[in-house]
Amino acid sequence: MEKEKTIIKVKDMTRHYNTNGIVVKALNNASFEIKKGEFIAIMGASGSGKTTMLRILGLLDKPTKGQYTINNLDVVNLPEEERNYYRLTQLGYVFQDYALINEMTASENVHILSLMEGKSKKESLLNAKEALENVGLGDKLERVPNQLSGGEKQRVAIARAIAKKPRILFADEPCANLDTHTSGQVLEVLKNLNKKFNQTIVMVTHELWHTKYASRVIQLKDGFIVSDKRRR
Repeated sequence: MEKEKTIIKVKDMTRHYNTNGIVVKALNNASFEIKKGEFIAIMGASGSGKTTMLRILGLLDKPTKGQYTINNLDVVNLPEEERNYYRLTQLGYVFQDYALINEMTASENVHILSLMEGKSKKESLLNAKEALENVGLGDKLERVPNQLSGGEKQRVAIARAIAKKPRILFADEPCANLDTHTSGQVLEVLKNLNKKFNQTIVMVTHELWHTKYASRVIQLKDGFIVSDKRRR
């Protein structure tokens, strides 16, 4: 079998914040690689640095120092406009809150980003339909958010993130607002996307049981990587 290609390379990633003269060391000298098709869970207690790491990986923040490449592209030092374009077109994001527009249907909430990227309405609608079918909501294209359960809303958010077929899907505590049963349903959706489409997924969580859906777990404590283990 052909060896999976390394898609992310991180070396000595560090993020320190200066707040009123006090230096907060959120992330310290993190180094790791992620191969295409891996499902990574980043674990850690509150304040461990996991969200800081995800924000840097997702190009929502920059490290204080260190190297970070995606497919050998130095994304840290791209000009701001190019970073924004890369983030918009190549990366997908799922957040704790669904961030859906209440007046729009599930389909409209998904295809609006494609329209913003300059795709035609026809192509955008087809991409939205495919993405919603891939998360098990093909029969609820015309439902507005208040007609959907919490788990269904999060699946719409996942569909919105994958509609553009991103290289990497980042998920920041995607089950934070869901009960255990619904969380399991959402995590199964992510696992199926990973298996069926070889989608690279990087998910932050503080729940240990969530990690059983991932292929690898990176554990953070006080800004340091203390464990990096493959599950399967």
